[in-house]
Amino acid sequence: MGFAWYPISPKGLRSIAESTARLNIWHGAVRSSKTICSIIRWIEYLYEGPPGHLLMFGKTERTLKRNILDPLEQIVGTRNFEYNRGLGELYCCGRTIYTVGANDERAEGKIRGVTLAGAYGDELTICPETFFKQVLSRLSVKDSKFFGTTNPGGPYHWLKKDFLDREGQLNLRSWHFNLDDNLGLDPEYVQALKAEYTGLWYKRFILGLWVMAEGAVYDMFDEDVHVVTDLPEMTQYWVGIDYGTTNPTVFLLIGAGVDKRLYVVDEWRYDSKRYDGRHKTDQEYHRALFHWLQARKVRPRWIFVDPSASSFITQISRPGQLRIPNVALASNDVLEGIRWTSSLLESRRLLVHKRCQGLIDELYGYTWDSRASEKGKDAPLQQDDHGPDALRYAVLSTIDTWMPWLGLNELSAA
Repeated sequence: MGFAWYPISPKGLRSIAESTARLNIWHGAVRSSKTICSIIRWIEYLYEGPPGHLLMFGKTERTLKRNILDPLEQIVGTRNFEYNRGLGELYCCGRTIYTVGANDERAEGKIRGVTLAGAYGDELTICPETFFKQVLSRLSVKDSKFFGTTNPGGPYHWLKKDFLDREGQLNLRSWHFNLDDNLGLDPEYVQALKAEYTGLWYKRFILGLWVMAEGAVYDMFDEDVHVVTDLPEMTQYWVGIDYGTTNPTVFLLIGAGVDKRLYVVDEWRYDSKRYDGRHKTDQEYHRALFHWLQARKVRPRWIFVDPSASSFITQISRPGQLRIPNVALASNDVLEGIRWTSSLLESRRLLVHKRCQGLIDELYGYTWDSRASEKGKDAPLQQDDHGPDALRYAVLSTIDTWMPWLGLNELSAA
């Protein structure tokens, strides 16, 4: 089976024809055609699979729509596709399909009690293990099947350890894809794609390897390369804030330069441990932020604050003489924030002014937690991470602004 508008490789065709096990998983590099092959197989299943309830899930309903539902609609056509996001239901090829975002452990409760005749999952490595196993337990209709895709995680990730590594023991088939398996990619795009990933992300998302997160998070950071003494004219500013009570509080001022680079222009930090344990109040931090911005004569487009700092967000949003406008909750997907910050540093599109010495020192010491890696989780050590946290808040929260401005691609797992 194939489509004239999208060439399918021999491996892709085999995966479509041979995905007849109870569990069928496509894994490997980004943009390697694993998703399109799995979608084609899923369409076949919609017509041929047993009657009953069906499920499709992703990390969030937004990513599920972008990664899976949009290309699914392109293939089957609008006459065979109707998505009701409010109800969490998709009507496709004559079947009713429930759609669910599986962002955390609580998602498992969304599907308790349902009996499934089939399921499709996107981005399995960032799906909660409890949710995935609950899905499998719901597949109780005779001849029901699961189809899913993922980029690699660490070698101890539960999906690899408990499922992929046990393929011979389970009713499971899997296929590993790399960029060469996608016959529809332009060579220039492939080169750009490779340049936009670095380190751990390059090994996983470009080479498709299940490798451990270890060592420095930003191993590409080099003071001789990334630290500058002069700044260009800025077109706009943002602020990223990591808030602490006993831990340090850090404000970072990020600028978009006319030279098409992002700059960490300045930083402000306070560590109570360095001042005899004296903690500042929310009101004191509020005044410090207000006067810090006034002294620099900047009006940030947005100020992104650590989402857990609810009392501080309330404080700085209050109307009054010191009111600070355009305050928003920061995007706090740790791995996505680290991935995009790594990409910007690797491509030298993110530079740091030398006055931000606290951030510079912390970038060198920001490391992966080896104990978490051995448990199948990717997480940085939570020590001396306040500047890097504020930085990733600003980077990830402004991605829709700087990505097209820098001419980068929004990369999906397809």
